[in-house]
Amino acid sequence: MDITAGPSAEIARLAELVGNARSAVALTGAGISVPSGIPDFRTPGTGMWEKVDPMEVAHIDAFRRDPVRFWSFYGQRFATLGGKLPNGAHDALVALERAGLLDAVITQNIDMLHRTAGTRELIEVHGSIASCCCLSCGTHVPLEEVRARLRRAADGVPRCEECERPLKPDVVLFGELLAPHALERARELCEGADVLLCVGSSLEVYPVAALPQLTLGAGGALAILTQGPTPLDGVARVRLNGDVVAELAALTGALGVLA
Repeated sequence: MDITAGPSAEIARLAELVGNARSAVALTGAGISVPSGIPDFRTPGTGMWEKVDPMEVAHIDAFRRDPVRFWSFYGQRFATLGGKLPNGAHDALVALERAGLLDAVITQNIDMLHRTAGTRELIEVHGSIASCCCLSCGTHVPLEEVRARLRRAADGVPRCEECERPLKPDVVLFGELLAPHALERARELCEGADVLLCVGSSLEVYPVAALPQLTLGAGGALAILTQGPTPLDGVARVRLNGDVVAELAALTGALGVLA
């Protein structure tokens, strides 16, 4: 496929890469959800970790040591994510997948927006807020019931109805390992990708930050669409740093795909 038209040379180059790829995969981070009204973690002035120390509120030891403080943060996090909707960037990835131009989305995000948008092959390497679990008895509780228990809890801690222990979100906290099956599937996809679209990620949080190296090592190309620098900018075949919604809309337009 030879793409010669488009809003910019970089978009044209990206469209040609994706259009000619046997396998294209997207790796997304917090930046893809910012247009949906969800703040990212590290942007100066607005990043979530500028306001709180993640080791104090989002570490597995913090959950075990002080569930009240832990849930004072995560209760707000659940409220912040409530009612948020996918934006045009999520929709563009769905359109590429439906057109057979994108094999899968690997996301670091826990916000469920790729699910809501309709992505079929989705690997949520950091888990999601879709449910919580009891670390004592293994009970899983869906999101809406967790929210209901949050509202009823005098101390702000949703608890297991079986053993009264605090529930933990089914997300990977600091100090926890990623789920082996999710990480292995992500590695498999990246090793087999001709093109890895890195969208809205700083590519600094490991082990996910090592995934692009698997694509490069197998001879594939990186395309990075994110604001702010990443450690892999110098080896990216395409580097875009504007609005991810506009850039992915331009990509689908250049490929003749309706989002």
